[in-house]
Amino acid sequence: MKRLLAALIILLAAGTAPALATGANSRNDARLDPLFEQLKRAKDPAVAQILEAQIWHIWTWTESEDANMLMRLGLGAMEREDFEAALLHFDELVEIAPDFAEGWNKRATVYYRQGNYAASVADIERVLAIEPKHFGALSGLGMIYLELEEKRGALRAFEKARDIHPNLPNVDSVIRDLRRDVEGRGT
Repeated sequence: MKRLLAALIILLAAGTAPALATGANSRNDARLDPLFEQLKRAKDPAVAQILEAQIWHIWTWTESEDANMLMRLGLGAMEREDFEAALLHFDELVEIAPDFAEGWNKRATVYYRQGNYAASVADIERVLAIEPKHFGALSGLGMIYLELEEKRGALRAFEKARDIHPNLPNVDSVIRDLRRDVEGRGT
């Protein structure tokens, strides 16, 4: 296992893994399926974390400089908690690149942070239509359902996320608690 971790670190350092995605629709990126398979089988959380970072990189960046610029601007605005500016950037991003799942996912995150759960869920549905293995969107959906006290929906979303990424932090305990609540109270 340590050799595998060392090999992955060398790949990352050599710049092999973080190359740009082949287009705005990263679902078609040939690197994703092998990464998802490795992620599903990863026993070492450190290896899973490296694989997850590679997947996020592919999801987040494209060959479109316009899309990348809007992503950078939106991320910067989110970091400053300027959600109105972030929303403007992500609105433009989903308009110019409607098949770019991460544009929808980032906008869903902004909506979530603003408490606009209906808009966030609508964008998450777009994300999952483009990239069904988007464990981040599934986790976000689970969080929204928790906020809305829809525990069955939250449980389904978190279980789907865990099926894709078994090493998601805290997901097992969240699922265990939700399962106990759902089965115990029938909600």
